[in-house]
Amino acid sequence: MVAFFQRAIVATLLIFAFAASASALDRRVTIINNTGYTMVQFYGSYRDTDSWQEDILGSDVMPAGTSWNVNFNDGTGYCIFDFKAVFSNGEELTDFGINVCEVGRFTYN
Repeated sequence: MVAFFQRAIVATLLIFAFAASASALDRRVTIINNTGYTMVQFYGSYRDTDSWQEDILGSDVMPAGTSWNVNFNDGTGYCIFDFKAVFSNGEELTDFGINVCEVGRFTYN
């Protein structure tokens, strides 16, 4: 019986350790605009949401050849996000399933 409780305690501790390490993952990504156009809007929404959330650039823009550091840590613990970039020429680029816990840079060409 003691061995059962010891295994249960170890299992519980492992679950908490995994959860803590997942929540501590770095979700900062440098978004790089290597297109010939100014990025006027940028959205990053976790995969399971039905909307694009808010424009991360807000009233700012990202001219061609510049970058923007985005922290995707929204408190949900999610790592998989969908990206949408809107450019001054009207083009929209969407990318799905980006793992922000593993990708440190994301470039638009």
